[in-house]
Amino acid sequence: MLTLSENVKVLRQKATLNAVEHLDQGLYHYFKDTFHLDPSLSRSIVSFQANKTREIYRWYKFKEAFSASLVEYLLEKYKIVNGVILDPFADSGTALFAAIAKGINADGIELLPIGQQIINTKKILALEFTKDDFSTLKRWSLEQPWKKSELQIPLNELRITKDAYPEQTKEAIERYLGACEQENERVRTVLRFALLCILESVSYIRKDGQYLRWDYRSGRRQGKKPFNKGTILGFEKAICDKIDEIIFDLQTRGKQKPLFTSKHSKGTINLYGGSCLEVLPTIPTGTYDAIITSPPYCNRYDYTRSSRWFCCTGKNGS
Repeated sequence: MLTLSENVKVLRQKATLNAVEHLDQGLYHYFKDTFHLDPSLSRSIVSFQANKTREIYRWYKFKEAFSASLVEYLLEKYKIVNGVILDPFADSGTALFAAIAKGINADGIELLPIGQQIINTKKILALEFTKDDFSTLKRWSLEQPWKKSELQIPLNELRITKDAYPEQTKEAIERYLGACEQENERVRTVLRFALLCILESVSYIRKDGQYLRWDYRSGRRQGKKPFNKGTILGFEKAICDKIDEIIFDLQTRGKQKPLFTSKHSKGTINLYGGSCLEVLPTIPTGTYDAIITSPPYCNRYDYTRSSRWFCCTGKNGS
């Protein structure tokens, strides 16, 4: 039997939920004439699933992202062929890169360092990478220079990610980061990005919404049913496969092919690092021809909490 204070608490919770449901129903009826069910927009097109096998977009598994196919569909449907689009929650930059491939300029706002790093690395590969840089990437895949590196850069671990990797993998990552310091800034940025792309696959962890699920092999305390994430990749194979994938997607028969753009498209990307609440008031009204975005889901997924462990790979947590 509940106490009086517990009953009061339950009643307050019910009242709050009823109020939320009432507001939800009101919004539904207000906008119901604008709702349209499009059977062609399946989950595989709308979600990141469509990016899994798509060159360049497949490099980093950003499960919360929508697909480039969806952005292309929206641009075509609403006949957006020039001007500037905005994504105030840019994440990994899908909307931005899909837009510039069509010759449309794109502005993005991204708060999380992980999103900024993904976008900026792709821009470097598109605009700044040289033939010598590509040769260096190939050498890394073939020779694996980190194995001989005397310099090890310790991982900046958080409490929630401590012991996330097998000891042998952790040592290989630290040697890899040390060897990266011998390369120029462009190559170093891409090599760190490649590492970022494989961290989950070589760890005991799998990101699931706002949670990090720990494989039973980690030795961490388990619930009633131990979690098995399946195959945990070895570091050497995972990183070499990722570097090879990046090279393959960017080159055909040894020649660099355009990244996101063609000779007929001249779209450019401008990325604002920070909160859209602070950036948007500084942008003049009427700047954009369209907004394409997927905002954070309030009280459902805390992407900051579950994503930040991926950022702790370099110096100063970069």
